[in-house]
Amino acid sequence: MYYLTATLVGYAGKAASTVAAVAASPLPALALELAALYLVARLAWAGFWWLWDLGDSYTHYTQLRPVASRARSVSLPPARLIECVDKGTGEVLGAVPAMSADEINAAIETAVAAQASWGRSSFAARKRALQALLDMTVANQEEICRYSALDSGKTMMEAAFGEILTVAEKLRWTIANGEAALASETRSPGFMMHKGAHVEYRPLGVIGIICPYNYPFHHILSPLATALFAGNAAVIKVSEWTTWSLHASYARLVNDALAAAGVPDGLVQFVTGYGDAGAAIVASPLVDKIFFTGSPATGKKVMLAAAETLKPVILELGGKDPLIVCDDANFELAFQYACRAFLGAGQGCISCERELVHVSHLDTFLARMKAVAEAMRVGPPLEADQDMGAITFPGQIDIVQRLVDDAVAKGATLVTGGKALKVKGGYYYAPTILTDLNDSMRIMHEEVFGPVMLVIAFETDADAVRIANATELGLSCSVFSASPARANRIVADIKSGMAVVNDYGITYTMQSLPFGGVKHSGFGRFNGVEGLREASATVAVVTERWGLPTSLPKPFEYPIQNHSFALVETAIRMGYSAGILAKLRGFLDFIGVIRAGPSDDDAVVVENE
Repeated sequence: MYYLTATLVGYAGKAASTVAAVAASPLPALALELAALYLVARLAWAGFWWLWDLGDSYTHYTQLRPVASRARSVSLPPARLIECVDKGTGEVLGAVPAMSADEINAAIETAVAAQASWGRSSFAARKRALQALLDMTVANQEEICRYSALDSGKTMMEAAFGEILTVAEKLRWTIANGEAALASETRSPGFMMHKGAHVEYRPLGVIGIICPYNYPFHHILSPLATALFAGNAAVIKVSEWTTWSLHASYARLVNDALAAAGVPDGLVQFVTGYGDAGAAIVASPLVDKIFFTGSPATGKKVMLAAAETLKPVILELGGKDPLIVCDDANFELAFQYACRAFLGAGQGCISCERELVHVSHLDTFLARMKAVAEAMRVGPPLEADQDMGAITFPGQIDIVQRLVDDAVAKGATLVTGGKALKVKGGYYYAPTILTDLNDSMRIMHEEVFGPVMLVIAFETDADAVRIANATELGLSCSVFSASPARANRIVADIKSGMAVVNDYGITYTMQSLPFGGVKHSGFGRFNGVEGLREASATVAVVTERWGLPTSLPKPFEYPIQNHSFALVETAIRMGYSAGILAKLRGFLDFIGVIRAGPSDDDAVVVENE
């Protein structure tokens, strides 16, 4: 029954929100005949509304396509379908075709053609495009958040912050500051004062964007805004675990907004598929740079594959961020932010997985955090008020469980949680707290990406820094202390790409700041001036100043005169020697060489035999 439903839904075309509601409805537990009749009725009703609302062919899947581009209908076998489910309930939403390598390459070629004109567009045109995306985001907040909750399992509150607020601020900041960030910069010509020198930030061409599953709307819009404002096209591959939200909502919203802003047809291409789809984007010689967000293991594969075409990459990889609570910290404030370890069921790269708590606060911290964790309401985010939603990738539950079991087997104390939860067929893991940890445990070094808090005691600031740095990951950190000087000393010694004092995760709401990590958390930067320039080719340009052409001095024309080296040597001493007397000697020697001129046996002539 499921594969019949999935195949028909997969071929049906762009889904509207009504389709998601229909496809998500469970089959009643009736006899086989009644179930078949029910299925036929539901499919007929869904088909009527799909044809009425969208006008798509019910026997062909219309590829998620760029703005106002001509539809390309293709038939795909069921083996190439991405099965989509509601993460909160496990109910089937439908299926979306996984694109073939040929389709992906065709999409890239379309983007290349569209970028030729967009790369010459004015900043005013680019601002209009981003303003259209901002207006769309603000006007469709509930739809965006509901599809995020449905597809990724997060709560509506988490979606409002992680999907809407971050995207809106990214777009606002880029509209207000992007032109200044990418404007030509005058540079000093040094001793060549008769020349003009400046730096230009030119479009790269096509940016390949490979998205993770934890924030499906944000991870499309944020890098897309950067790529478009820098004058590039974008080919965006979404995670197979959150394809439904793109298929049913986000592609339509983005495409319609950009079309209304006059963006060239085909400039933005959406790609659906599995790992081979991302590999096709990385391998294409027509893609000029890759923006990848995901795990360190996959990031290494992306970097290795990109090396085949000498393609630059930005890697925003995992984190294992410490939140340090000093003995003089405002405990209530620090505790409030430490609870954010369970935000999004711990599925965030800047999730504060490790709480480093001064021994003077340890017992109070553990007792209160245990009460918070055990009182959390966990369940389908769209059915009731929930404190924590579902795990997006079902296999992550097994990964989390193995890490927890390994820690307990090696001596860790399980304060609470430590097991999967069975809630209405969805994918859930209990809010979990571990303490009494040591370096032999895998969980101390590997990103959990689940609702697991590691509570580690420390006595001195040096201990806290040592523990914080005892991992290959280095994305962000937070330090809570009543002494700004003390907090600043601690964060200065922690190897991370971002640091926050007396707060948590706040860097991402400040889009003027670059976002990224060090060590195995990746390299390159999203956001801010640095992020926009990552999407640009940095070009050094030298021009004539005052219309004065520069001819090559006679001693350096062919055949080279034999006093040319002495001229260069004395000129260098004149300009770069330390001390005024040494410079003066260089100047006098330089004048002497000029006055002496070349010797009679000036040039050495080599005759060809």
